[in-house]
Amino acid sequence: MAQSDTVTRILDTAEVLFAERGFAETSLRNITSKARVNLAAVNYHFGSKKALIQAVFSRYLDPFTQRFHTALDELEGQHAGRVIPLETLLETMATTVLAVPAERNSLKVFMRLLGLAYSQAQGHLRRYIQQEYGDVFTRFTELVRKATPDLPDAERFWRLHFMLGTVIFTLSGLDALRDIAEKDYHEQVSVRDLVRRLLPVVVAAMNAPLPMTLEEAKPEEGKHANAYAS
Repeated sequence: MAQSDTVTRILDTAEVLFAERGFAETSLRNITSKARVNLAAVNYHFGSKKALIQAVFSRYLDPFTQRFHTALDELEGQHAGRVIPLETLLETMATTVLAVPAERNSLKVFMRLLGLAYSQAQGHLRRYIQQEYGDVFTRFTELVRKATPDLPDAERFWRLHFMLGTVIFTLSGLDALRDIAEKDYHEQVSVRDLVRRLLPVVVAAMNAPLPMTLEEAKPEEGKHANAYAS
C-alpha cells in the first residue's frame, strides 16, 4: 500500500469514527482496525492521537479558511469601505461551509466535527484551531461587529454561539430532517433549500431586541406573580 493511500485511509476512517463516537470514545485501535492498518502506521505518520485529530480538522478547515478569506476579500471589494450587511455575511459563510465537504467527505461529518470542536475540544485542539485558523474567525467576527453596532460585545458573542449551535444541530441532522419533511409534509428538501430557510431565522436572532437585565426582569416577574395570585 502506498504511503499516501495509507494516510488517506487513516484520515478517512478517523474522521467518520470521531464524528460518530467523539474523541475520547474513539481509540487508535478502533481506527486501525476499521482502516485495516497497523498501529505502527498511525504512530509513524501522525505520532499521536492529538496530531491525528488535528490532521482530521485541517482537511476541512484548510480549504474552508482559504475559501472564506477569498469570499470576504470579494465582499469588502464590492462594498468599498461600506458596512457589509449581516445577511450577506451569514449567507457568504453558509455558502463557504457548503462548498468544503464536497471536496472531502460529507456535510454531516463536517458539522459533527465542528460540534465536537465546541463540546469536546481538549486544550490542544482549541489552541491548534486558534493558532492555525483564528485569523479568519477574528476577521469575520469584526465584520459582524460592524454590521451589528448596537449589540454589546458580550451579547454578540452569545448570539454568534447560539447561531453556530443552531446551524450545526440542523445540518448534522440533515438526513433525519429530510425524512420528516418528506413523510409529514411531502417536501423534497435540498441542502440549499434548508439553508434558505435557516438564514432568515439566524439573521432575526442576531437582530433581536436585547434581553432584559436581571434588575429589569425582577419587576416583570413580580407582575406575573401578582397576576397569578389574583
